[in-house]
Amino acid sequence: MDRRYFLMGSLASAGAAMRSSAQASPNDTVRVACVGVRSQGATHVRKYLAMANVEIAAICDVDESVLKARLDEVEKAGKKRPAAYTDVRKLLEDKTIDAISIATPNHNHTMQTVWACQAGKDVYVEKPCSHDMFEAKQIVAAAQKYNRLVQHGTNSRSSIAREAIQHLRDGLIGEVYMARGLCFKWRDTIGRKPEEAVPAGVHYDLWLGPAPEHAFTQNRFHYNWHWFWDYGNGDLGNQGIHQVDLSRWGLGVKYPTKVSAIGGHFMFDDDQETPNTLTATYEFDDHGKKKMMVFEVRHWITNHESGIGDNGRAPNTVGAVFYGSKGNLAVWDEDHGRYQTYLGREQAPGPSGQDIGNNWANFIAAVRTRKHEDLNAPIEEGAISTTLVHLANISYRLGRTLHFDAASYSVTGDAEANRMFRRVYRKPFVVPEKV
Repeated sequence: MDRRYFLMGSLASAGAAMRSSAQASPNDTVRVACVGVRSQGATHVRKYLAMANVEIAAICDVDESVLKARLDEVEKAGKKRPAAYTDVRKLLEDKTIDAISIATPNHNHTMQTVWACQAGKDVYVEKPCSHDMFEAKQIVAAAQKYNRLVQHGTNSRSSIAREAIQHLRDGLIGEVYMARGLCFKWRDTIGRKPEEAVPAGVHYDLWLGPAPEHAFTQNRFHYNWHWFWDYGNGDLGNQGIHQVDLSRWGLGVKYPTKVSAIGGHFMFDDDQETPNTLTATYEFDDHGKKKMMVFEVRHWITNHESGIGDNGRAPNTVGAVFYGSKGNLAVWDEDHGRYQTYLGREQAPGPSGQDIGNNWANFIAAVRTRKHEDLNAPIEEGAISTTLVHLANISYRLGRTLHFDAASYSVTGDAEANRMFRRVYRKPFVVPEKV
């Protein structure tokens, strides 16, 4: 079965590429399939529903109740009812679909993107684009080999943050030497849930995909899967990847040379495996000049910082602060859409802006033009930012600093850390060595 589906790209790519290359006119309809549509995936559906000349041709979800709800939603919006699938591999056999939009759990992102690229589809894939370091390389390799447009779901890259980053490039706050990413979200305990029978209508084997076999529990399924290493990457890889990407982008750097993370799962006694409090520090060598990034995850009873907050309301503080020789600049989440500058020793308010942008609309525009440079959040950038998440999690789990060598894509002198770059796959759900 794995051979069939990994090789189907060679059979399907010609027809799909012909459709994609035809999307040169704004009047041509782009046919999109949405995969994984419960939470963030529901946002995908609504974004495409709002676009002219975009048809949601198919919807795929392993939970039939969620699948039906989204199909009904499209129909109630006055659109044609999409085709329904529970197995994305079956969906990819449809040569009339131009692109797929993936919002499944993290552990399936790379595998499903590789399959889609092999089938000749363009891809919008949610953050983080990979579950581990190996997959971050493979997802880029697949996009490039099959000449596909792959957009990463780091939405800030299509927001007013673009204007903020340009101010950094133009020297508004002087020499930028440090970024601080903040992910303070009041996340309550998930408690403990017993093993139970798989609910009716849930295709659990497909949901597990490449992950190890484990009895079904409610905590390992909808949303709370983020807090288990087999499926998620903790809040650093859930919410934090947005601000990791923003921080790295603003600093103008790629891979770190040194990573150190400490933290833990504090206060709650529950099923969660990943840390709910974490501080990761990164050092970069930017053409002989050091730059630094600090990232903080905090889960409970926290404050606002640097003006970053949800319209001044508790509880969340999610954003990034950039520090320069002439001032500082804060970008805060609030649906990825505000920034403010503070200039000089007096911290006088400088340029500011607000606009959430539309990362999905940018993706569709690039699908039409067939120009990789039109993507605001190309997978090449998303994959680099995602490696920062993985390196911090490896440092935390091993309890030591990692010295990363980008040229060899490895941690220097640390075989144990390098073994954590790649998980063992549950066949046939495998991301191949050669995509």
